[in-house]
Amino acid sequence: MFEVALPDGEFARLEYRWLKGNLALMHTLVPAADRGKGIGAGLVKYVLDYAYTQHLKVIIYCPFVQKYVKEHPEYNDIIAPHPTR
Repeated sequence: MFEVALPDGEFARLEYRWLKGNLALMHTLVPAADRGKGIGAGLVKYVLDYAYTQHLKVIIYCPFVQKYVKEHPEYNDIIAPHPTR
């Protein structure tokens, strides 16, 4: 889990799993009182930049991350397709 401590003592989190050597981004959670402040977007950017510098591919399951990547196509080259079952 990637997480950031917030001033009010809460945490924003981005949960991930390893899937076939890729970083699968599962769920982003920002406490209700802290939403709309760019915290989630900053967390997603950090994780995507981390994946890029570590030469990892990312599989997106989280709708929030999906929306972020749609608005920031510079990350398209690290996005891996969903694996077939």
